[in-house]
This record gives sequence, structure tokens and C-alpha cells, in this order.
Amino acid sequence: MREVDVAIIGAGPTGLFAAYYAGFRGLSVAVIDVLPEPGGQVTAMYPEKVIYDVAGFPSIKGRDLVANLVTQAASFNPEYLLGVRAEKLSYLDGRPVLSLANGDILRCGAIVVTAGLGSFTPRPLPAAENFVGSGIVFFVPHLADLAGQDVLIVGGGDSAFDWALALHPLARSITLVHRREKFRAHAATVDRVRELPVRIVVNAEVTTLHGEGAVTGADIAVKGGGTETIPVDTVVAALGFTADLGPLTEWGLALDKRHILVDSTMVTNLPRVFSAGDITEYPGKVRLIATGFGEAATAVNNAAVVINPAAHLFPGHSSDAG
Repeated sequence: MREVDVAIIGAGPTGLFAAYYAGFRGLSVAVIDVLPEPGGQVTAMYPEKVIYDVAGFPSIKGRDLVANLVTQAASFNPEYLLGVRAEKLSYLDGRPVLSLANGDILRCGAIVVTAGLGSFTPRPLPAAENFVGSGIVFFVPHLADLAGQDVLIVGGGDSAFDWALALHPLARSITLVHRREKFRAHAATVDRVRELPVRIVVNAEVTTLHGEGAVTGADIAVKGGGTETIPVDTVVAALGFTADLGPLTEWGLALDKRHILVDSTMVTNLPRVFSAGDITEYPGKVRLIATGFGEAATAVNNAAVVINPAAHLFPGHSSDAG
């Protein structure tokens, strides 16, 4: 059993900022994530996408945001335990004891859960169920891989339109297909894509994929209309993801569906267990990276007082430390 002041479960942007802030508070930190590298969903799903709503950055790629957060936290030497799942929670002398899937046991001053959606699985594209070839992806780690290709994007949410924006300078052609007329994506993003040479087909579904070993084409059926076949090199199935909180559901946390309920201090119903980021729920919750950063600082500051009652809730501004 090893001792650590704060165990952070989840190495996405919120978890990485929590690691920095805990170090700033003079606390030792272990960051745990089932993924093999830091960045969470940003690294796994959209490292090349441009993010526009992080304060101080008019635009920044997901990959660059993660790199900056890792660099920011590095000055306090957090320990990263990656590719391993947090399994069991117990208590010893009032302090949380966290058991990991690799056999490590951490006795913690506090835990901050920043696990985003938990583990996530992409929703399948029905037309691909019987297709045995390659060329179907759920996210694009490297945009350059699709340069010069005919790309078919399936979906009507933010991810579908973000991929259209990111890929249009590189791809030979982009067709976006959505089964409804209305989109779930942010209206401003939809308007930007409409101004591009991107073909948008609504009230339609992809019914068949063609190709031997790799996708070469797809059939698109329009409701009340006919079916057309278009050339396709890669299908981006942006149909969303199903989330699974995994072992966290067995801890006794108060949940609202797949979200952890917290109060204004970011504490859960369990002693010394805090939460921040997309995984949390409270009245008025807004799921943005920027919101997660503020919640991380709130969680860490309140955890610091729980760990050491003599500590101040507000430690002063970081600029004062220089």
C-alpha cells in the first residue's frame, strides 16, 4: 500500500488540470486512467480537431491542448498510472483506499473523479454489420491519413460537423449523411459547414457499403426518394458513444443515470471523494472543458482542506507564488 495525497481518476483535460492544481497546493498526486496515454477522450477521439471554447485560445487542436496541460502539470511531478483501471474503493482509518486492476493499492487523502464519460464504446453503423473490409472509422487520429480521399461522414451531431470542418481542406470530397432534417450539432458549426463545398444529405441513411477488402462506395437511400451510390474511401461513423462507468457504479456513489452527483464544493456523497468535469451533475451543469477546469480547482481546494484542516480553502493566486 502506497500513500498519496490526491488520486485523480481520469487523465482527460479536467484531470490534467486537477493534477497541476493539486501540485500547486503542495499535494502529491497520482493520475489514473484506463487509456494508455494522457488526454482522455480528446486524445482518443479527436486529437486533430480544433477546439474554440477554451479561454485564452481562439482556437487550439485537441492534441496541443493536452500537451500544454501535461507540460503545465509536469512542474509538480505527478505520477501517471496509465493503462490501468481503478477498481475498488474502501476506507482505512477514515481515508480512501483505492485498489487498481494491476494490483496497486493507494491510500489517499482524497480522490477526485474526472473520468469524463467513463469508458466509452462507439455506436455501430448498421450498414457496416455485414461488411468485412476496412475503411470504417469512428474518429480520425491523424487527419492526413484521409488526404485526397472521398470521405463519407454519417451523423448529425457535433462530432460529424467537426470532422467535416477539419477534413474539408484535405479530402477530395466530403458527403455528410443524416437520417433527420434537424441536426444536434451547434447551429454556428452547421452554418460554417454549409458554407463549405461539403454535400449534406438529410432524411437519408447509408444502407450498403461496397468494396472487397476496403470500402469503395456506399448506397444512400433518401426517404421518399431513390437510392444513389457514391464513391467512398473512408466512412467516418460519427453516431455517438455509449458510456460505462464500470466499477465506479459499485462504490456507492449517488448517481443521476451515468453522472455523479456533487454539491457546490464538488464533493460526492462519499467521504473524501470529489468529482469534476463531464462526469458530474448538479443543477445548471454545463458540460464544457472550460467548466471542468473551474470544477477541478474547486474540487482540489476543498480536498486540500479535508486533507489538512489547517489549510486555507483559497491559497492565493498562482501569480503570487512567483
